Amino acid sequence: MDAVVGIEGAEPWGALGSGVRADIGVVVTHGFTGNPLATRPIGQWFAAEGYAVEVPLLPGHGTSVRELGATRYHDWYGALERTIDHLANGCSRIVLVGHSMGGTLSLDYASRNPDRVAAVAVINAQVSNPIQPLAKLAPVLQYLVPYVPRDLAGLPSNDFARPGVTEGAYPMVSARAAQSLISQLRRIRGQLIDLTQPLLVAWSPDDHTVPPDNAEALQELVGTGQVTTVVCDRSYHLPQLDYDADKLRSALLAFVAEHVG
Repeated sequence: MDAVVGIEGAEPWGALGSGVRADIGVVVTHGFTGNPLATRPIGQWFAAEGYAVEVPLLPGHGTSVRELGATRYHDWYGALERTIDHLANGCSRIVLVGHSMGGTLSLDYASRNPDRVAAVAVINAQVSNPIQPLAKLAPVLQYLVPYVPRDLAGLPSNDFARPGVTEGAYPMVSARAAQSLISQLRRIRGQLIDLTQPLLVAWSPDDHTVPPDNAEALQELVGTGQVTTVVCDRSYHLPQLDYDADKLRSALLAFVAEHVG
């Protein structure tokens, strides 16, 4: 049985396509400890242009941190895989858009399944091992302290330049869930050479959650020769809700229109 969503606005969201873009599906995936509050606006941008859209809620998210603690990377990847399969039933082409860990998941899927994904766009995606001290201790910490405050884990609450915005993420972090993500990063980096689709990399120089050098590392690892970069220099970790929302919206829509539809 699915857990009951406990955070207002964290429900999954979707829209049917319309017009000439109805057979192009866009999956927009949120980050670790987050939920569709951070990604629904992106989905709505694409839906307004006629694309079919799915904004999933990953297992263990949008409920409680204890629910998160019972899930692992393979659960989140499986949810993305099922969402893509569902959307592909009515769409001939699939585009993946991911924020933070949602970007990591999207890169993982696209590099494993290059024939199933037409293009990928990631926003402040994690591909390098975290540099935060507690993240480095996660292999041991997961057995000693199951939950830690997100600020101590190096994940600032509401990492926005724009005041008064909230993402509805958990205030605590599950050490075991976090370690399950960290343990996959080396494998993902090794397979990124197989990502040959057009790729958009949006990144923020003042991101306090995912160090901005992840964007440079990503561009060096992928096999595609079609990379578009978007620098969100007025925003922090979530530019889609920050001062660069309009800039990011224009870049994402132009990228997908050029390379897919």
